[in-house]
Amino acid sequence: MKTILLNNGVEMPVLGYGVYLVSPEECERCVLEAIGTGYRLIDTAQAYYNEEGVGAAVSKCGVPRSELFLTTKVWISNAGEEKAARSIDESLRKLGTDYIDLLLVHQPFGDYYGTYRAMEKAYRNGKVRAIGLSNFYDARFVDLAENMDVKPAVLQLETHVFSQQYRMRGLIKDYDTRLMAWGPLAQGTDGIFTDERLKTVGARYDKTNAQVALKFLTSEGIVAIPKTTHKERMASNFAIDDFELSAEDMETIRRMDTGKLKTDFNDPVLAKYLLDYDKQFNPINRQK
Repeated sequence: MKTILLNNGVEMPVLGYGVYLVSPEECERCVLEAIGTGYRLIDTAQAYYNEEGVGAAVSKCGVPRSELFLTTKVWISNAGEEKAARSIDESLRKLGTDYIDLLLVHQPFGDYYGTYRAMEKAYRNGKVRAIGLSNFYDARFVDLAENMDVKPAVLQLETHVFSQQYRMRGLIKDYDTRLMAWGPLAQGTDGIFTDERLKTVGARYDKTNAQVALKFLTSEGIVAIPKTTHKERMASNFAIDDFELSAEDMETIRRMDTGKLKTDFNDPVLAKYLLDYDKQFNPINRQK
């Protein structure tokens, strides 16, 4: 699997496996199957409540820890320097590892400056190899990047063929920050699996729409983390190293960009929802 070089010299795979909405009960199996398929980048988060499943799979997979790249994210309820520091140690415990390869601030809400300071300290202490942000747009990204000592290595945003994030890619380039795509297959919406433009391109390489869409992103230097709980789809999503899209096909896909996002992080309703997320979805709270 190809890699990209982050702004601090760390190498990161361009294709990984995401475990968003993978239940804690299923997570260990899914991650073991993903690693067995060949994935080396695994993306989780505190708010996915499945870090322990990832950790269990890592301990059983037989692949040396040094060959795996683990990403997790600090959630809003752990925002602030002290709480974030404790949560980082808790994530390390759940993942069963001495270090996290990439640690992100998950959302641009709460005391994310304090969170980032805790992440900088963890980075300097060797608990984390690289740090960055998730779902930060425009001025919030620039303000944090300008005021922190360690520039974000990665920015994770909703990115797919229908929303290719050209403007944000231009903005983060000044900081040598790399883009990481969540929802790289548009979460199965907008007819991505049946789109005739992708189908026509794929026919030239004997590849599916999903494979073409993922290949496009990684060819643009964007890290993609497709999620599926089906082993055969894991294998299909992973099988994109044996072809290259022509310049003409790349341009065809670029023209598919609408610039429209499914999630608006300037929406106050979304902000209130996310701030209350833990009360609704934390398994411990649900058992009470």
